[in-house]
Amino acid sequence: MIHQFKNNGYNIVMDVNSGAVHVVDDICYDLIPLMEADTGISTDELYKKTGGRYTMEEISSAALEIRELKEAGALYTDDIYEPYIEDFTARKNENPVVKALCLHIAHDCNLRCAYCFAGKGEYHGEKALMSFEVGKKALDFLVKASGNRVNLEVDFFGGEPTLNFDVVKKLVEYGRSLEKTHNKKFRFTLTTNGLLLNDEILEYANREMHNLVLSIDGRKEVNDRMRPTAGGFGSYDVILPKFKKAAESRNQTNYYVRGTYTHYNTDFAKDVLHLHDEGFEQISVEPVVCDKAEPYALKEEDIPVLLEQYDILAKEIIKRRKEGRFINFFHFMIDLEGGPCVAKRLSGCGAGCEYLAVTPFGDLYPCHQFVGDESFKIGNVDEGITNEELRKSFGSCNVYTKKECRDCFAKFYCSGGCMANSFHETGDINGNYEMGCILQRKRIECSLMIKAAESE
Repeated sequence: MIHQFKNNGYNIVMDVNSGAVHVVDDICYDLIPLMEADTGISTDELYKKTGGRYTMEEISSAALEIRELKEAGALYTDDIYEPYIEDFTARKNENPVVKALCLHIAHDCNLRCAYCFAGKGEYHGEKALMSFEVGKKALDFLVKASGNRVNLEVDFFGGEPTLNFDVVKKLVEYGRSLEKTHNKKFRFTLTTNGLLLNDEILEYANREMHNLVLSIDGRKEVNDRMRPTAGGFGSYDVILPKFKKAAESRNQTNYYVRGTYTHYNTDFAKDVLHLHDEGFEQISVEPVVCDKAEPYALKEEDIPVLLEQYDILAKEIIKRRKEGRFINFFHFMIDLEGGPCVAKRLSGCGAGCEYLAVTPFGDLYPCHQFVGDESFKIGNVDEGITNEELRKSFGSCNVYTKKECRDCFAKFYCSGGCMANSFHETGDINGNYEMGCILQRKRIECSLMIKAAESE
């Protein structure tokens, strides 16, 4: 399978199954799809099919290069992964290993974000703070369920986790006490809206948290429209100086500012660049996913504008990097030489199997976006996984169980997309969130174009 596209003056060809990416001239760009079914096609036939745009000599030379790429395993390659994923899935379901937990340290929040899937941070239930006892059991469960795996991930999440920061600190201390005795290494992350962030919390986070996720949507008017405080005031002026201090204190690494764009700011490239202008180098601004009836929901008619915004952003990132102003946009991160292992590329984030969310009450869910839906409760910290059938359904989900993914060039980069978004769109974790797919494909094309530009 090949995918080819033009962007910013580059002719880019991706061989989907091998992962090889080629920047080619016009003649190779035109000949590659013509030779996919038959690389032995004659020069005369290619001349006819290209309408005489190239000479016979040019066609012969280009066709030879294309055939050499095929022989080198860099073009027209077969898919060798489907049999592998079947075996991998079988082994994963037989010997499940949990690698990461999202601890809902607080089902409460001091913001009232309009688009929040967790309501007011309560996940459509009651307000609650996780006790140390429940969190301790969660870490014990993770250590036991992780088998021989050494490196473990724990994200302190909410609501707003700084509302329960004393328990956060106790759990970090407890986690550290488990490391030597159980041969484990914890990497902790704190996700915060920043309202309660202060010097004491920041100093602690810089010492103990491997990563910080700082929530802000971009420009003041955009952020404050969707992210007001519980009292109805804007949050931008409060959090911006705190976040800037946090980013600098971490030397612009091991953090990112994370925002959401909606129908109200389809010009979201301006928000990404605004955040960069304010001094942030690690930036993620993602599309809202919500009920289509909401006024801020993205509409079908927004799609051309959104695709153009990614092009605008990609070109500006190239420009700024050339000027020595580094900027890393999360959705343009792509590794053509290393990257995730094959299993991760095919099966995604591991929700419901390798990654679980824990509520303040100790219930286990496949991920934070399923919390509150009782039909997705997969177990608890006392008994562990109790719904094996549900766990196996998540463990079996991959790009080959999603029919729309099979012929999609992006499948080995998006890994089938978000299972929660698929479920909320189609009622099936093996479905596809169509708008998300459209935007993801564009992001991958922009990522490859940036790589092409920077390789020159």
